[in-house]
Amino acid sequence: MADAFHDREKAFEAKFQLDQELEFRARARRNRLLGLWAAETMGMAGGGAEAYARQVVAADLEHHGDEGVIAKVLKDLEDHEVDMTKGRLEIKLEKMMALAREQIMTEAGGSTPA
Repeated sequence: MADAFHDREKAFEAKFQLDQELEFRARARRNRLLGLWAAETMGMAGGGAEAYARQVVAADLEHHGDEGVIAKVLKDLEDHEVDMTKGRLEIKLEKMMALAREQIMTEAGGSTPA
């Protein structure tokens, strides 16, 4: 009986670890997608857009959270005279998260979560 509980505990730990890894990958993907969108909106292309997307990913790692990402992108958009509000950017961030999760689930061969 103890072995069954131990096996079940290990399975829950493995699932939790996988869920955390997928969430980390989704956040990084989301930030990259947002960075590419913002770069395009600001008129950047090619390597400049990719470099900017990496900066957006780094902003989340440095400040760990949506606020750091939103603050960076919002300031950059304002500096490029792009009309954007924090609320609209938060909505864009949510849409990018949904797209990132969908892409990761597709790549993993799974179905999208309900």
